Amino acid sequence: MNAVVAAVLIMLVLSLCRIHVVVALIIGAISGGLVAGMSLEDTINAFNTGLGGGATVALSYATLGAFAVAIGKSGLAHALADKALAMVGRQDEGGAATGIRFMIIGLLLAIAVSSQNILPIHIAFIPLVVPPLLYVMAKLNMDRRLVACVLTFGLITPYMFLPVGFGGIYLNEILLANVADNGVDASNLNVMSAMALPALGMLLGLLVAVFFSYRGGRGYDLKRIQQTERVDVKYSPRTLVMALVAIAVAFVVQLWLGSMILGALAGFVLFNISGVVKWKEADDLFTEGMKMLAMIGFIMIAANGFAEVMRETGEIATLVEGSVAAIGENKALAALLMLVVGLLITMGIGSSFSTIPIIAALYVPLALQLGFSPLAIVALVGTAGALGDAGSPASDSTLGPTAGLNVDGQHNHIWDTVVPTFLHYNLPLLAFGWLAAMVL
Repeated sequence: MNAVVAAVLIMLVLSLCRIHVVVALIIGAISGGLVAGMSLEDTINAFNTGLGGGATVALSYATLGAFAVAIGKSGLAHALADKALAMVGRQDEGGAATGIRFMIIGLLLAIAVSSQNILPIHIAFIPLVVPPLLYVMAKLNMDRRLVACVLTFGLITPYMFLPVGFGGIYLNEILLANVADNGVDASNLNVMSAMALPALGMLLGLLVAVFFSYRGGRGYDLKRIQQTERVDVKYSPRTLVMALVAIAVAFVVQLWLGSMILGALAGFVLFNISGVVKWKEADDLFTEGMKMLAMIGFIMIAANGFAEVMRETGEIATLVEGSVAAIGENKALAALLMLVVGLLITMGIGSSFSTIPIIAALYVPLALQLGFSPLAIVALVGTAGALGDAGSPASDSTLGPTAGLNVDGQHNHIWDTVVPTFLHYNLPLLAFGWLAAMVL
């Protein structure tokens, strides 16, 4: 068996068996290295080499966690939650409260989409906004799997369709650049036209999750939420204004210096200077915030180690070449196998942005040989890269929602985030990506 396939399958099976994702990634990486014929020492060295690649991301999330706790201290998110809770209280007894449910879904979706372009902070908003809303959602019997699907849609679809913010990086700087480097004239291509059908597949998955899969209620223990997430945070107009100013400062610093770490630190320091966070509380608050997103950091570090081992095996190319050998001149089969291989690679690496350079060098010449149009090639490579971002245990697009929804221990990362997002997004994305490759 191909080492990459073996490693990804082992990692996924262990994760589904509720083995911690970090442990599953380590075991999967070592297994993949050994299957490829690498020595245990070489495998471990490759894994250790890759760890450094995740350090910056891990530190970014740690400082964002501290900033999130400071914003929570200001009461900004709780003010929003209190408004929603008051609306719930005004509902007639036994009322469906459907309007409030859709209001929360719409709010979270709008913020998630904005986090990719208008305010490009990616998953940093989740620990700010979601935990204070858990009590309201529990009162409404909202299924957190639905919320996970909504958040993941908002984190992925904008960057794979809209060429602004993170989408500008993914579509223009990575996708089109790599396609052009491998022989396709991409100067006059409309990338939104190429990715429209795959994005429609994502939208279909979201609609299925909202109106069919998770439209029913699911009960959660309100006492556990109250014990973990403070629902009686005091706030005033001054603290709310300072929170908005701190968010604006963090955003400006991040864009100015290109550092999420320094942006979050600037916002946290402003909370200290303003007195919203007392100096004697700052140390404990910062530590509390770092702990909140520490799991994401460790998983991202382990995922980078896993990815480095996969690269060192040399069997990513072998996997693609093996699929090429099975294709022959069959364009339909070629498109399907390319997408499936992209799914496997991204599921293991956990990053669409890192997958594109790996597969473009091998996919583009093959697609040209088989007669795919330039627009179809962009759709094929772009979809193959995005496949697996939803549904990967090591992707920040699934780790972020879990970090916000599991603060009280009532939301399992694998079964309540990874599996639902895999089913609702990867399957339609696979189908619509194949369709795009065939009709464009």
